[in-house]
Amino acid sequence: MKQLVTVTPMELRFENVDMPEVSGGSEVLVKIKAAGICGSDVHIYHGTSPVATYPRVMGHEMVGVVDKVGADVTKVRPGDRVIVDQIISCGACYPCSIGRPNVCLGLKVRGVHIDGGYREYITADEDSLYILPEHLSFSDAVMIEPMSIAFQAVSRAKVVASDTVLVLGAGALGKSLIKALLLTDAELIVADVAEQRLEEARALGVRHCVNTSETGLAQALGGKLPTVSIDAAGFPESLALLADITCNAGRVVTMSFLKDLSEIAQFKITSKELDIIGSRLQNGKFKEVLDGINGGLIDVTGQVSHEIPFERAKEAFEMIDRKDPSVKKVVLVY
Repeated sequence: MKQLVTVTPMELRFENVDMPEVSGGSEVLVKIKAAGICGSDVHIYHGTSPVATYPRVMGHEMVGVVDKVGADVTKVRPGDRVIVDQIISCGACYPCSIGRPNVCLGLKVRGVHIDGGYREYITADEDSLYILPEHLSFSDAVMIEPMSIAFQAVSRAKVVASDTVLVLGAGALGKSLIKALLLTDAELIVADVAEQRLEEARALGVRHCVNTSETGLAQALGGKLPTVSIDAAGFPESLALLADITCNAGRVVTMSFLKDLSEIAQFKITSKELDIIGSRLQNGKFKEVLDGINGGLIDVTGQVSHEIPFERAKEAFEMIDRKDPSVKKVVLVY
């Protein structure tokens, strides 16, 4: 089979390797049909990821068809359309013991720490597979994984109906957060510097959008103090900015993997008694997202701007690097 290897940063190479075998038990062989290119994949490609190792087969947003199953498999069968959970955890460390395997001390993420979906076939335990809704195309189904990231952040923030939630940044991550937050009864504010992204947020149903291209965030909010602020922009200055404008006793959620230092006076946190909350990956959120899709509450369609054949994956990364505004979500199709 063929796989795409990031040998070193900026060096992609196709390799022909042996087909993975189902070793028995609960293992499943999946034929990959589509895999998304996420911002974190671009960071791995550029060599700016703080967690990836090389050489690496990237791709953590992956969907496909069950090809073979082990003797003990009961949850899926050949021909099923599935999405593959990107997380592998030990089940025994402290985070795992308190129900947070997404930050397992021995965490392995497919496409980051171990090989992922930029290959024609992959094996996974049956517990890592979820059946896809019949009406979703494989390309659209790739967006389930990013949506699960948003669900995790909303869960970590413990959003309730009485909250006023600010989402800073209305890009791809911001839009997923918007969709997740619109399922709550909380008041939602979205801030961005690009009016086009804010128009897209309004089209999703956000009533309160603020453009910060000409005024500071505090001024744009007009004295409104969010009780929850979620950073979907990921700038080094974001943490201090959100700590400054978030209400006393509020929560600030950070999702960035920036290695740059964020300068913030501890006084801002202590005097307001803010909760600074990290949110990483997802923790059992695939099922919640799938339930929302099947129930008609969530729409993940229409977000993929480009489908690129797997054999032209190098072109896809080059296209993303050109920063053409028409390139929003790129999916490799097999």
